[in-house]
This record gives sequence, C-alpha cells and structure tokens, in this order.
Amino acid sequence: MKALLASGNRGKLLELRNIFRNSGLDLAACADAGVALPNTPETGGSYLENARLKAVALAELAGIPALADDSGLEVDALGGAPGIQSARYAGDRATDAENIARLLREMAEQPDRTARFRCVLVLAWPDGGIISSEGTLTGTIARTARGNNGFGYDPVFVLPDGRHAAELPTEEKDRISHRAVAANNLVIELGRTGKTGPLGRP
Repeated sequence: MKALLASGNRGKLLELRNIFRNSGLDLAACADAGVALPNTPETGGSYLENARLKAVALAELAGIPALADDSGLEVDALGGAPGIQSARYAGDRATDAENIARLLREMAEQPDRTARFRCVLVLAWPDGGIISSEGTLTGTIARTARGNNGFGYDPVFVLPDGRHAAELPTEEKDRISHRAVAANNLVIELGRTGKTGPLGRP
C-alpha cells in the first residue's frame, strides 16, 4: 500500500521507510509525489491529536492514505517536558542543537535523569478511516552529547546499556526505537483492518 508521509523531515522519512520496508507499506515524501505538504498547525493537546490532524489533512488533500507521527521526549524531572513541544523546545524554528542546549541547561542540576521517547503514528485514508499506534523507548538524559547517527535528541538520550541513541547502528535503531515499536504495532493494526489497497480497499 502506498502512503504519503505528513512530514518534511528527511531523517524521519528514511527511518520510517527502513522500519516499514518489509511490511507492505510503501512510504513516499510529499515532494517526491508532487504533492504540497499542508501546513497543519499542531494545535492538539496530545501526540495522538496532533498526528491525527496531520494525517487527515494530507489524506484529504492528496486522495491517498497518509501517515503522520507525533513524537517527543518526556523527562521525568521536568514534569514530562518537553513532550509535545519537543521540536519547538527552544523556539518555533529551533535547530536540534538549540533544543538539546536548552534541555541540558535545564537538566544541569537534576539528579533524576530518567526519560523516554514516545511516538504515536496515525494512518488516515481519504474515506475517513483511521488507525493509530504507540511506542516508547526508555532511557536517561546524558550530561553531554555523543554520536552522529541520528537526529533530534538522540545524542543526549542514553540507553540502559550506556550507549547514546545517536551511536546506534541504523539497523539496530530501526528495531528498538520508539518509532519502530509504534510502526510494528501499526502493521498489526493494519492487518486487522484488511485495508491494503491504495485507497484503503482490500
């Protein structure tokens, strides 16, 4: 089944393509399909609401299924922040480096460094059908960044074995990440619906 990804983030597209490569879900970027990515304000109060807004808007515009994710980093010492504001933690147009810098400043004196990545995926069809899934990855926040293989907060997210998420080989990350868990759960849900055709038809 072909679907468009409701994101202009190439890193996210490559990661999700790798995760879905054996699932039968063929993801494409809007730009590659000649479709303008709609500017959908993320006004929802949860990952699920934001992902639904983006997926539904693109599916209605393009006339084919659309996949959207909303994901974030939840830090216990910060009351779950940055959460749904993860991509904009240091400002609306903040870079990954700026977001990480703010996080490390706010965590400088915090002894509790437990955190988790959370991802919610929503697949929407033009006929209004929707399925969703969720995945998490638990770890801690480092005091310094390390690693070059990843994006977002990966350089400061430490797995239980001591490696930073940005140090993981791509194949391993695509097996254990929060997006991988959410994607695997989505494939299960997709199989239950029987919606496999280009417009969500069997």
